[in-house]
Amino acid sequence: MADPRKVIEQSLKDAGVEWESPQDGHYVATLPGTRKLTTTCSLVIGRHALSVNAFVVRSPDENHADVYRWLLERNPRLYGVAYALDRLGDVYLVGKLPLTAVSGEELDRILGTVLEQADGSFNTLLELGFPTAIRKEYAWRTERGESTRNLDAFTHLTEQEADGSDGRS
Repeated sequence: MADPRKVIEQSLKDAGVEWESPQDGHYVATLPGTRKLTTTCSLVIGRHALSVNAFVVRSPDENHADVYRWLLERNPRLYGVAYALDRLGDVYLVGKLPLTAVSGEELDRILGTVLEQADGSFNTLLELGFPTAIRKEYAWRTERGESTRNLDAFTHLTEQEADGSDGRS
């Protein structure tokens, strides 16, 4: 079995990912995204397994059941990680990989899944869990003449704000 530390370090270097090792056997990688600008992913070598943990989004302000259902429906399709909640309701991607299975290919697949899910699902999770906050942010910015460019993905919500409707029939 290859030394998991060396495999992790080489894999992160090969991927061009920014990372640090705050202590022996602990790695913190910063994965670049497009919707969610970065996803911080922790890799911790344990006695028998490598733990993977990545923050996705804070606890939703509203529509908790819809958000959690959406997450749970995706879990069976994920590779190596699953959506989970912490005690505050914040959403994470978590997983464990036996140390005997740690390889460059496996790390690439798991980190790819983490990035795809954290970044790819980000706008959907914001839309489901924070629609009121998005509308308030849009109104606040437009009142002050500030850019709303990073809210473009939520035009269907902000148009409802502009026409005075709440989108409900």
